[in-house]
Parts: sequence; C-alpha cells; structure tokens
Amino acid sequence: MSPNIDENDLNTKISAARKFLEKGNKVKVTLRFRGREISRMNASRYILDDFAQKLSDVSGIDKPSKAEGRSLVMFLTPKKN
Repeated sequence: MSPNIDENDLNTKISAARKFLEKGNKVKVTLRFRGREISRMNASRYILDDFAQKLSDVSGIDKPSKAEGRSLVMFLTPKKN
C-alpha cells in the first residue's frame, strides 16, 4: 500500500485481508514510501493502526508496525476461537 491510499482502496485491502484471516492465514501489511513520502513515515503510521483496528474482531497483531528500509511492516494473525 501507499501512504496516499484512498479510503475505498483501503477498505478493499481490509476485506481481502479479512478473507485470508478467516481461512487461518497470517497477513503481512506493508506501507511503502517512495521519494519524499519517506519524510512522513511516522505521521503515516496511523494507516496501519486503523487497518489493525478494523480487523481486530478476527485478528491480533503478531508483530507491530516496524520500519524496514523505505517501508512500514506489520503482521496480523487470526484469533483462535
């Protein structure tokens, strides 16, 4: 994903991640920064937080958001019933 992602595109990604999580798979969420976007990395962390919050009913955070080069990466795992 990009930090400039639109709300509808984000909802599409969330619904796809929900399908993976309901099947019992882990999900890796990557927020990729290009060019000058890198200067707003910490300010864009809320996108990953919102992503995890909207999926909190079916998943838990395995690894919280972490900067890896020009990306922020977060891992979600399905909740056990």
